[in-house]
Amino acid sequence: MANTETALKEALASIEGATGAALVDYTTGMALGTMGGSKSFDLTVAAAGNTDVVRAKLRTMEHLGLKGQIEDILITLSDQYHLIRLLTGRGGNGLFLYLVLDAKRANLAMARHQLRKIEEDLEV
Repeated sequence: MANTETALKEALASIEGATGAALVDYTTGMALGTMGGSKSFDLTVAAAGNTDVVRAKLRTMEHLGLKGQIEDILITLSDQYHLIRLLTGRGGNGLFLYLVLDAKRANLAMARHQLRKIEEDLEV
């Protein structure tokens, strides 16, 4: 089992094109841990903003009566991919892993696969 810091380090090291990673509580909007980012890309601000995305999708699903669970949410920009993976394991309720990828270097299928493996090993 990996703790938050170890899991975020693994995400940056093992996922091609990863430039930032965070574990976020979408009930409060707080990042419980961040790794990477840059002066021009504040992961804490991005994490807080993406809680609104998660909440909006969950509300929409509720209004539509959809019973499935969100695996991940993908936001594509011209030069970046933003991958949000809701945690479903023990103690992960209300949390998501947030990954920022360089679109020129990333392989989305592999990134999703690696993030799923990191989620399985994460101890919250």
